[in-house]
This record gives sequence, structure tokens and C-alpha cells, in this order.
Amino acid sequence: MTPVLSTSLVVGIVLILFALTVLLMTFRYIPNDRVGIVEKLWSPSGSVTSGFIALNGEAGFQPELLRGGWHIFVPFQYRLHKMPLVTIPQGKIGYVFARDGQPLPPTQTLASNVTANDFQDVSAFLKSGGQRGPQRKILREGTYALNTAQFVVITSERVYFLALDGSEAQTFRQMADVIGERDGFEPVVIKDAQDVIGVVTVHDGPSLPDGQIIAPTIGDDSTVQALYHNNFQDPEKFLQAGGLRGRQLQTLVEGTYYVNRLFATIEMIPKTVIEVGNVGVVVSYTGELGIDLTGEQYKHGELVKKHSRGVWNEPLLPGKYAFNTYAGKVMAVPTTNFILKWNRQETGSHRYDENLSEVLLITKDAFEPSLPLSVVVHIDYRKAPLVIQRFGDIKRLVEQTLDPMVSAYFKNVGQTRTLIQLIQDRSAIQQLSGEQMKEKFAEYNLELQEVLIGTPTAGVPGSQIETILTQLRSRQIAEEQVETYTRQEKAAMKEKELREAESRAKQQTFITESELSINIQTNQGKAEYERSRQEAARIQTLATAEAEKIRILGEGEAKRIQAIAGADAERTARVGIAQAMAIEEQVRAYGGPRLQLTQQVMNRFAEAIQASQVDVVPKILISGQNGKDGGSPMTGNVMEALLTMMLSDRMGGEFVSPPTPRNPAADAIRKRIDDDMKR
Repeated sequence: MTPVLSTSLVVGIVLILFALTVLLMTFRYIPNDRVGIVEKLWSPSGSVTSGFIALNGEAGFQPELLRGGWHIFVPFQYRLHKMPLVTIPQGKIGYVFARDGQPLPPTQTLASNVTANDFQDVSAFLKSGGQRGPQRKILREGTYALNTAQFVVITSERVYFLALDGSEAQTFRQMADVIGERDGFEPVVIKDAQDVIGVVTVHDGPSLPDGQIIAPTIGDDSTVQALYHNNFQDPEKFLQAGGLRGRQLQTLVEGTYYVNRLFATIEMIPKTVIEVGNVGVVVSYTGELGIDLTGEQYKHGELVKKHSRGVWNEPLLPGKYAFNTYAGKVMAVPTTNFILKWNRQETGSHRYDENLSEVLLITKDAFEPSLPLSVVVHIDYRKAPLVIQRFGDIKRLVEQTLDPMVSAYFKNVGQTRTLIQLIQDRSAIQQLSGEQMKEKFAEYNLELQEVLIGTPTAGVPGSQIETILTQLRSRQIAEEQVETYTRQEKAAMKEKELREAESRAKQQTFITESELSINIQTNQGKAEYERSRQEAARIQTLATAEAEKIRILGEGEAKRIQAIAGADAERTARVGIAQAMAIEEQVRAYGGPRLQLTQQVMNRFAEAIQASQVDVVPKILISGQNGKDGGSPMTGNVMEALLTMMLSDRMGGEFVSPPTPRNPAADAIRKRIDDDMKR
């Protein structure tokens, strides 16, 4: 009884488990955030004979996906693989690898699938000729319901695939590493501030023909504008438009580009910058062979039009250019004046003259100085392509042409002059050399602006150049000292003038006041002078009138006085005559005039002796004749005369005096008096 029950129980349990299994295999649930990949385990039509996906109901992986919800299956015929949805984050790129499809031809690197509809319809993909392998088309941001049994999606975060064996995971991881090394999961972002461009190298498509190193730009022709590849972001259109494999002439400029890095890699290079004062001569390595534009007489190379292979006849003007330096070279040519220095100690910023040194000369008097030079050169921007075409670059032009030409010219000049002449005639040599060398420079499409000559120095050790230069310096110093003293003297005079001006400025107020005072006094003096003139005229007029009055009065007074005087004179004359007549009579009565005179003289003499208290008899008597013995002639004569007169009187002698002349007027008056007395 017990064994029977046990067997029935086991069978019942098995039947229940089987029923549950059938139930579970019949009704399957798929969450909404996942998809179901159906694997058909058996089919009456057999298994897949070619390919990997069963398109016709064969046993194998089915192309259709099951989305979220309940699904009914025939038990024991299907296996359901629940896989997550494929999510591409914002700003990222997803790469697709197809397990099934048409095999790639030998010339093709990536699979071409133009009708894949983002790989969400496996049947359409395979039936339209979809190719297996890495796909040209990429996935942008979003969530995709993909059959990861057919399509493996590689992102930066994970790899979405249905594992078939353990080795596949390592293979897909290696693919992800290759893409990551190329920054393939990120779009190409070129910023303005970086001043770079992207050089594109395409890894798929037809190879370049022989003789070309750069794939030409496509899409310029109007017939293929509809197939233009949008800056390599649409590989299918790029290849349909005739794009070639290899480094591309076209570059990427500022912007964001979603480029399949398995199809094309991007290399960042700096922009070509042509600074102000320069032009860029383009030497193109690609393009069609151009026609020479220089003419038959120019034998130094060829110039071609823009975009042709060779030296372009049009230079690039100052600015920034997205020039692909793999397709050509831009030679910067200065268009401003630049200086070439033949001097070991100095080098210009352009460094064209870094290998130049002083010119070694031999002068007429056998000195060997070294002459430093500076040459100012200009290149016409329109002739810059000719210079590059002829010499390759400016430095080669300087070292291989200008250096030997300039050195030879000044060696010839040095042989015709002594060292002193070379130093003293520097200005003349400099001017002459500039004029003569312009023609030589013009032959090389250069414009010589100026030649500058430095001071010769000793080129050979032990030379006596320094001695001569020292003597010239001493001479110049002496001349400069003379000039300095002269200028100092002028400065002293100017300082004196300045001091005087400052003093005058300080006293300007007083000067102004004094000048005003002078002007005021002058005006007052003029007023006083005018008043004086008027007063003088008035006084003169009054004086004239007064004088006339006085004259008239004087004439009257004079006549009156004359009459009175005449009368007085007549009276006085009469009185005097009367007195004279009386005196004359007295004299006659007294003894005559001689006696009277003697008497008066003696009386006066006696009074004088008494008053002076002089001795009558002198104590010392000195006598002589005519004053010869020391006596006074006058004293002797007087004394003798007095004594004579006295003796004459005492002796009764008569002294006869000379007759006294009479006044005629008195005589006339006397006569009138006599006449009056007689009447």
C-alpha cells in the first residue's frame, strides 16, 4: 500500500510540475523597460541554412522583438531572452556591429546600410542587403529597442549584446577601446577660442589615385549638392558623391560634428595665421597641374592659379585661414621693411640674418678692418610669390644671394680708400652704396630702402686700427669740448637774459606804476606848460601895456625933469659961478692961489703928523738922488717941494702957477651974469 501511494504521489507531483512548466512556457511576461528576443528551438521547416537570423520561421533567433506585456508561446518551442533597451546618453555616440548580413567586399571597411531605419527592423535590414560588421551609420542620443542578437551596440558606458559565447565579450570590449582611443564616443567640438581646425582622414572608400596625397574636396559641383556629406557626418553621401579614402583636403572649422570615428579620424592643427605686415605664399602639394603664369622670359620657376599644384600667384593676405598644412605649405613673407644685420652680436626677430657676420675688408693702406652693416629691405606683396618661387624661402635668399653680393660690393669699396677715408667718408659711401645696389636688389624682386654702415673694428688680432680710432676719438672729443664750452657760454648768456627777464618781471609792477606816474607827470607838465604859456602871454600883454604906460609917463616925467633940471642947472651954475667968483676974489685978497694952496697943504700935513705921531726929525736919514741911494724919490720930492714952497714964501719969491682952463659953460654963465649985472 505504501509503495503504491508513493508512486502515485510522485507521478502527481511530476504532472503538476509539468503543468506548471507548460503554463510558464506558454505565458511569458516582458517588462516595459526591456525587449524580448525570441529564439526558436525547433521548427518543422528545419534550421537556418545560411546566416544567423531565421527570416522564414526556421529554428534560430527570430528577427522580430517582443515588447513589454504578456505573450503566449507554444511550449517547448521558443526560448525568450529578456534584454534591456539600448540607451545613448546626451551628447554621446553609439556604434553598431551587425552579426548577420551580407559580407563586406575587400575594398570596404564599414558596412553600408542606407535603409536600416536605425537598426530597429532586422528583417528589413537583412532583406534590403544589409551588411555585417561595423556599421557606417551611428546612433545619436536616445533609447532604442534593438535586437541585440543581431546588432551589438557599443557605447562609452557599456556594450549591449546577447552573449553567444564567452569570447565575444572580450572582442567587443577591444572594439570599444579602439573607439575610445579615437575619442569616438564624443562628438568633434571645435571652439572659437582654440583657433584650430580639424584635418579629416577617411578610412573607407576608394583609394587615392597615383600621384595624389590628399583627397580633393567634393560637393563643389552643383550636380552633387544633393549628395553632399555634411562635413563627413554622412558617410553614405560622402562615398556616393565620389569621396576618396585618405587625408582630406577639406577641413573642419568651428562647430560640433558627429562623425563615425571608425569611418574618419580627426586631427586638430592650428589655423594658419598671417600676421599684419606679412603675406602668405602658398606652395600647394595637391590639385591639378597648372599653367605657368610668369611668361616665357621668366626662367626661375612657375606660378599657377589658386587651387592648382605649385606656387600660387595670389598670396594670402593678413588674417586667419583654415588651411590644411598637409596639402601645402604657407611661406610667410614680410611686406614691411625688415633689417638684415651683418653683425655677429645682433640678430633680427625674423632670424633671417642669424648666420651673417661683419664684412672683412682690406683697405688701400693695408689695414684689415671688419665692417658691420645693416640693410633695410622691402618686398612688394605682389612679388612675394616670385621671390618664394625663385629662392624657396627668405633665409635662403639672404644667405645664398644677398650675403655674397653685399660682401663683394663693400670689399671693392674698401680697396679704394684708406682706413681714415673709410671712416670719414662713411656718409658718402652709405649714400652711394644705397643708390648703386638698388638695381642689383631689383633684379631679385626686392626693394632696397637704405644701407647703414657701422664703425669699422679690428678684424685681425694685433691690428693698429684701435690706435687710429683712439686718435680720431680724442680729436672728436676735443672738438666736442669746444662746442660744449661754446654752448655753455650761450647757456650762461641765456641764463643771464633769463635772470634779467625774471627780475624785470618781478619789477614789472613798479615799472608799470612808474611809467604811469611818468605819463601822469608828463601830462601834468604839459598842462602846466600850457598854463604857463597862457600866463606868460597874459603877463607879456600886461607888461607891454604897462611898459607903454611907463614909457608915456617917463617921457612926460623926463620932459618935466629936463625942464626942472635945466632950471636947477641954471640956478646951480649961477650959484657956483657966484661962489667961484667970490672964492677967486678971496684968493686974490689972501695973497694968491699959490700961497693959499701951500697954506692948506701945510695945515693938512701938520694934522697928519699929529695924528700919526711921527717924529718930525727922523732918527735915520737916508738920502740919495732919484732914489739911487735907497731913498724914496717921491718922499724926497714932496719934502723938497714943501720946503721950496715955504722958503719961497719966506724969501718973497713969486710962484707962478699955470693958468687953469675954464669951463665954456661956466664962461657962458659968467658972461650972462656979467651982462645981467651991467644992466
